[in-house]
Amino acid sequence: MTTIEQTRKRAEADAKTYGYYLTPQPDLLQMFLEGLKVNEDRYGYPSCPCRLATGNFEIDRDIICPCDYRDPDVAEFGACYCRLYVNKAVFESQNLPEVPERRPLEKQERAYGTQVVAQQAPAQGEQEKPAAPAAAQPQKAEIKKKLWYCKQCGYVVFREDPPYVCPICKAKREMFAEIETKVEFKG
Repeated sequence: MTTIEQTRKRAEADAKTYGYYLTPQPDLLQMFLEGLKVNEDRYGYPSCPCRLATGNFEIDRDIICPCDYRDPDVAEFGACYCRLYVNKAVFESQNLPEVPERRPLEKQERAYGTQVVAQQAPAQGEQEKPAAPAAAQPQKAEIKKKLWYCKQCGYVVFREDPPYVCPICKAKREMFAEIETKVEFKG
């Protein structure tokens, strides 16, 4: 069993490594740490406390905290989606920004087992209409993993998509290329 203190230390170390801070709001921070602990105890990995995990590691891989979307979110908005990790300006101002969901709809649909409807803001002068419920159609959780390598540092990963940011050298996703392999059997 993971303790809250172990969860806190891991998050603090990760934030410090990347020049981030943990959310400046103590009650919110405690809630996030408890969510990470519960998810790690439940699934064996600390999935994002702000997203619904499935318990299937391959489906949840992109939302294991720190999730694949953290670095691009902090770079663009000053905080990650759940606002556990923030940059210095947000930490000092204590104004947590709204961060839109970056996780692709197809990954959300696969995780939730249903169609996800993207929400759009109402046009000026229109009132917001209630969203129609998404059709509950079970989706097959078919994951086609590939080998990806970072052209900058050589980091290799075997997963569905390359990470948004290389965990080793911080190169952007565009620096990853697929490694294509061919296996021949001689008999």
